[in-house]
This record gives sequence, structure tokens and C-alpha cells, in this order.
Amino acid sequence: MLQDCDLKSAGVVVELGPGTGAFTRLILERLSPRTLFLALELDQTCVARLRGELKGVAVYHDSAERLVHYLTRHDREQADCVISGLPWTNMRPHVQDRILNAVIQCLAPKGVFTTFAYAHAYWLPTAVRFRKRLKQHFGSVKTSRLVWRNLPPAYVYRCRR
Repeated sequence: MLQDCDLKSAGVVVELGPGTGAFTRLILERLSPRTLFLALELDQTCVARLRGELKGVAVYHDSAERLVHYLTRHDREQADCVISGLPWTNMRPHVQDRILNAVIQCLAPKGVFTTFAYAHAYWLPTAVRFRKRLKQHFGSVKTSRLVWRNLPPAYVYRCRR
């Protein structure tokens, strides 16, 4: 997930849907002390847990759709890296669009958007639609090899403008 994210030199990193913090902890290990790190999570229990256990990340209980609002709150307009653990295939198309539009709006010109999807959902209509949207909005969309060690198996999308 973090392979193409230059976290050491990033000024702003955003995590969408950190959940229990599996990626959050890895991100924190790689960040510069000067990096602004924001996370948006809908599950209040996860938010409380992350706020209690992790320092160095501003965790907000809100939708990823409001990403731009939280960047503005921190006097920022762009993110160098947006890392998403969101369940894109479980979303209705209009929700996918609103969140993806927020990512596109705030991603720095040389920024990276990275997310993952489960192999068993590859051909679901919402997954097919999401891949098409990525290809419409990003100049480069690379898909990793299937990660069999992940349960369930998953692959990663790495997107650049």
C-alpha cells in the first residue's frame, strides 16, 4: 500500500478509513516529524481507539467526502499522498463519486492516491465502475499483483495524475 508513497518528504498525508489503524501505524513510522497527517473515519469506536493509542495523527470522525474541509481547517489545500482503506465496492455510485472527487480536488500535482480492493469482488459492477473512474481521472493507474498473503486476497491501485 505504501510502496509508491514518498512519506519521508511528504508535507501532507491523508488516510481515508483507517479502521483499526493497521496502515496508520506503518504510515506513522515512515513520516517526517514535519508532515501533517490527517485521518477520516466513520466508525466512532475506531476513532476513539486511534485517538487514544496514536500520537502524530489528527483523527476525525467524519466522511471521506469532507476531506477538503479538513485540509482547509489545517490551512492546507493539497495532499501529497492519499491512502485509502475504504470499501469502494460496497459504496453506492454517488458516494464513490463524491469521495473520489474530493481526492482528485485535493491531490497535489505529483501526489499519489493508493487504495486496495479484494480479489473476490473484482467483477462486481461497483468495482468495475470504480476502476473505470480511476482510469478517467488519473494519467497513471497501476495495479499490483494479487497479494495472496492478505486475507482475503487483495490488490493495490497506485494512481498518479
